[in-house]
Amino acid sequence: MIIVKELVEYIAKSLVDNPDEVEVKEIEGERSIILELRVAPEDMGKVIGKQGKIAKSIRTITKAAATKQGKRAVVEILK
Repeated sequence: MIIVKELVEYIAKSLVDNPDEVEVKEIEGERSIILELRVAPEDMGKVIGKQGKIAKSIRTITKAAATKQGKRAVVEILK
């Protein structure tokens, strides 16, 4: 089974210049998972992408993985 937190962490680390500063905090409820993604300030643009396209893609992949586990996922990108 895919662990959603590890999936987000893997994607983020693949995108940024400072993978050591990627941090994903998982807050799990009964039916939902909130993932707080933190990256280095200079890597923020790489994770968000032009017009938020990369962030939207990360959220889409995460929602699909969480749905397979019967949960709802929300990814928050924090400074």
